[in-house]
Amino acid sequence: MKVPRKHIEHLAETVPSGRQNGADRLVEVKLGTWLDNVRKRAAKLTEQRRADLDALGMRW
Repeated sequence: MKVPRKHIEHLAETVPSGRQNGADRLVEVKLGTWLDNVRKRAAKLTEQRRADLDALGMRW
């Protein structure tokens, strides 16, 4: 899947809040920027990191 550079994912994250159940909050992940940066720096990645990303279906 192609992800535009400006794409942002909104993920729910559970934050511990004392003794009670944790509260959820939204976290923004700039997925498009991250993917673009990884692609530009692909030559610097370890073999294991590249293999892990390939296994996830990374489009280089």
